[in-house]
Amino acid sequence: MLRQWGWFNVSLFILNKFFVTVSNGGLRLYRYHLIAQPISRTPLLPPRRGRNIDVRLIHEKDEIVRQFPRPAAAIQARFAQGAKCLVAFKEEQFVGFLWLLLGSYQEDEVRARYIPLPEKRAAWDFDVYVEPNFRLGFTFPRLWDAANGFLMEHDVLWTCSRISAFNVGSLGAHARLGTTALGSAIFFCAGPWQITLASVAPYFHLSTHSGSFPEFRLNTQGLGDISRAEKDKTTME
Repeated sequence: MLRQWGWFNVSLFILNKFFVTVSNGGLRLYRYHLIAQPISRTPLLPPRRGRNIDVRLIHEKDEIVRQFPRPAAAIQARFAQGAKCLVAFKEEQFVGFLWLLLGSYQEDEVRARYIPLPEKRAAWDFDVYVEPNFRLGFTFPRLWDAANGFLMEHDVLWTCSRISAFNVGSLGAHARLGTTALGSAIFFCAGPWQITLASVAPYFHLSTHSGSFPEFRLNTQGLGDISRAEKDKTTME
């Protein structure tokens, strides 16, 4: 753990465990990495790989949402924001999903709003989930091939997201897609209070009620063209 996370993240992780234990969940600590990922025009999977996994864009009334391992209220709030949900099926069995927004995203774990920029050229992706029994297969790249196709249709060049600093698996999977670091943020939540410390503007924010939250304007302008981004991704692999 120490080698993968570093002293700082390990310390925060232990501190969060302590807070949750002594407060019965009333105190929580989060740290997110804010990243940008280029929209790849090259499929992650060869044409013959993962063909038995079907990825479909669903609507909020689709029966499949009842199988999502997420609270119903959170799912409804996502669709209310205009989020799009890509769902992966294998032989009509639910195996995963990926959420996208073509605008700003109101966080549902802490109080925060993320605004990917430039408008109409950057999107937001979040909550990429694959069922445990399918995490070593082709579900993850199939979802991303579908997501890249959808975003290309909307002329999007980059997609931004936040990933927990404690989720090494997700950080590694996204790094292999050629991500660029934009910054990080720490949220300390205590009942209705929330303190935010970030490496990007607004840097510090104090919230005492649900209507107060920091806004992070994540600008992908100048990160480089897609061909350069894909070249860097190939180099990383």
